[in-house]
Amino acid sequence: MKQFGAFIKKEFYHILRDRRTVLIVLVMPVVLIVLFGFALSTEVRNVDIAILTPEPDRTIEQIADRLDASEYFTVRQWLRTPDEIDRVMKSGEIQMVIAFGPHFSGNVLTPDGSQMQLVVDASDSNMAQSYVSYASGIIADFSRELAATGGGQGIETQVQFLYNPQMKSAYNFVPGIMGLIMMLICAMMTSISIVREKEMGTMEVLLVSPVRPVYIVVSKMVPYFVLSCINLLTILLLSVFVLKVPVAGSLAALGLVSLIYIITNLSLGLLISTMAQQQVIALMFSGLLLMVPAIVLSGMVFPVESMPPLLQAISCIVPPRWYISAVRKLMIQGLPLIYAWKETVILISMAVVLIAASLKLLNNRLE
Repeated sequence: MKQFGAFIKKEFYHILRDRRTVLIVLVMPVVLIVLFGFALSTEVRNVDIAILTPEPDRTIEQIADRLDASEYFTVRQWLRTPDEIDRVMKSGEIQMVIAFGPHFSGNVLTPDGSQMQLVVDASDSNMAQSYVSYASGIIADFSRELAATGGGQGIETQVQFLYNPQMKSAYNFVPGIMGLIMMLICAMMTSISIVREKEMGTMEVLLVSPVRPVYIVVSKMVPYFVLSCINLLTILLLSVFVLKVPVAGSLAALGLVSLIYIITNLSLGLLISTMAQQQVIALMFSGLLLMVPAIVLSGMVFPVESMPPLLQAISCIVPPRWYISAVRKLMIQGLPLIYAWKETVILISMAVVLIAASLKLLNNRLE
């Protein structure tokens, strides 16, 4: 038993000496439970909405106050003309507009009901249905309370879904799948490819060749760039002809943003490869530090607006979040590139920073 205890003690020493093992065994479970516990939520929170009313009205203000007082919605703007709906929806500032008709006045609850319309951005069909459900519930509660005081029978609510009137789920997951596949091909496979050369001992042979080391590394990235372009074309063809998800906007703009996103992920894979010395480590970085945030924090499945402020801040450094947002605007909503300028600038900035950091680390390793 004494020898058995010595072996156990030795194994503990081996584990505690390896910081990566301690990180995986003790720290990673805490990170994952916090991440999944707070981010994996389909509840509606902090949804930015606007109120359209041709003229001020006390009842409309009460409905707006009731919506704003809930944890689900935040009234950001008051609109006066229907033309403003198109502007705020295209800009991405507002996810839903509560539009009241010109005859919605102080005696709104007439026997035949009073009309109002919920205009919803349905590029994310799942969340659009949730927006309507939550808003309709709040308005129905207000209507019952007002009717109980003798105000009338109730409010008639109509719904208009923009960009995806058929509410097809494919409109929602196609942008997310595009971002996920290209990150998988670009970042993960690029990092493994370079690390494989290190493990086999052939990287040193390549580095002593007359070609500059930077060109050698970039040459290993080019095949994955080409494969990612082929994957992009395949996804678009399948989306249009099989899933019936049309490219509503400019194909050239969508291709430009996609190429920037591919370069960003290739740079990310290069950065991982300069830090990792083994394929297992590269896979761990790619799998845990890229794939999990890409699925959880990108808005692909779970709305970013419903996450705690800290996770929303962390999601800002996740490239798929910006790419998926840009694809929804360009491909689903059919907006011109100018409406996706923010996402495009952020992706370009990420690519520049990642390339600079990767080359810096690579030169330090070579020295």
